Amino acid sequence: MESLAWMEQKLPQLLKDLEAFVRRESPSGDLEGLKGAAGFLEEAFRPLEGTLARKDTPSGPILLLRRGEGDRPVLVLTHYDTVHPKGSFPEPFRIEREKAIGPGVYDMKGGIIALLYALRYAEEKGLPLPPLEVLFTPDEETGSRESRPLIEAAAKKARAALVLEPPTAEGDLKVARKGVGLYRLRALGKAAHQGVEPEKGVNAILELAHQIPKVAALEDRERGTTLGPNRIGGGTATNVVAEEAWVDIDLRAWTLEEVERVERGLKALSPVLPGARLELTGGLNRPPMEPTPESLALFEKAKAIGEALGLRLGPGRVGGGSDGNFTAHLGVPTLDGLGLFGGDAHQRTEYVVVPEIPRRAALLAELLLRL
Repeated sequence: MESLAWMEQKLPQLLKDLEAFVRRESPSGDLEGLKGAAGFLEEAFRPLEGTLARKDTPSGPILLLRRGEGDRPVLVLTHYDTVHPKGSFPEPFRIEREKAIGPGVYDMKGGIIALLYALRYAEEKGLPLPPLEVLFTPDEETGSRESRPLIEAAAKKARAALVLEPPTAEGDLKVARKGVGLYRLRALGKAAHQGVEPEKGVNAILELAHQIPKVAALEDRERGTTLGPNRIGGGTATNVVAEEAWVDIDLRAWTLEEVERVERGLKALSPVLPGARLELTGGLNRPPMEPTPESLALFEKAKAIGEALGLRLGPGRVGGGSDGNFTAHLGVPTLDGLGLFGGDAHQRTEYVVVPEIPRRAALLAELLLRL
C-alpha cells in the first residue's frame, strides 16, 4: 500500500516527534506536565485541517479536534496522561534493539503520533477523510472523571468510535473489554477498652473478616467475573476494640448482567456480629465493552486492511478498561487497540517496536480513509 511506503519514509521524523512527545512527561494529576504535553499536541495538530479547541479542567486540558462537516462523525479517542511519576525512567526516551522505550510511549502516546501521521498522510496526498472528532484527554488512567461527559456527548452523535490504545500482546485489536466496578465495604462496630471491658465493644475488623469470604464467593471465574478485595484498613489502636474497618473491592466482568448480579450480592450482605452494621459505597466505573454485530463489522474492515499490510489481526478481549467502554455502552460501534505494537504497559520498561510503527500507522490511516 502507498500509505505503508509513505510511513516507512517518514519513520525518522515520526520517531523525532514521538521522542519530543514522550519527553514531555505527563503523569495523571501532574498539571504542569499535562499542560506541557497538551502544548505539544496543540503545536502538532493545529496546522492540520479543522479546528482545535481547548478546555482547561481540574484534571488538565482536554483538547477537541474537529475536522470536516457532517452529522455523524467518526470519534477518535486518545489520552495523553501516563502512570509513571516524572523521573521514573533512567532516560525519558531511548531506542534499544528496535525498541523505543519511555513513559507512555506504548500507552498511549505512540497511538497519538500514529494518528498525527495518518492525518498528515491524507492531507499530503489529498485523500478524503470522513468527518472526525478527536478527543485528547488527561485523565483516562484515573477514571476519566472530567472527560467522560465530553466523551459520552460526542459518542451520542458519532457513527463509530476508534480508540488508540495499544493492541494486545499478540498484536490483536480489541473488540471486548471487561467492565470495572470499584466498591468499598465498611463494617461499623463499637469501640471499647480491649483490656478493661472488651465485652462492651463490637469489633468491626472481626465483622469484616466474616464478610470477605462472602465477597469472594460472588466471583464466577468460568464467566470471567473476578472480585479483588485488594485493600483493607481499620481500627485505631491495639488496645481499642475496632470501631470501623473497610475493604476496597475491584470488580471485573464481561457483561452488564454479571455486574448487576454481583452488585445484588454485595448489597444483600448482612452483619454477623450483634450490633455491627455494614455500608456499601461505590459502583460501576466503566461499563463492559461488549461486542455487537456493528463493532465486529468494523473489526472485519480493519482486519482486511491489516491483511493487505501483512498483519494478522484477531478480535482481542482484555480485562482492562478504556474510554471505549463508555462509547460501546451507548451503542456506538467501537474498535479499540489501534495504537502502536509493543509491550510492558505500566512498567518502567514500556516500549513500542520500531519496525512495526509504519504498519500500524498505515492501518490507522487506511481505516480512517475507508470510513
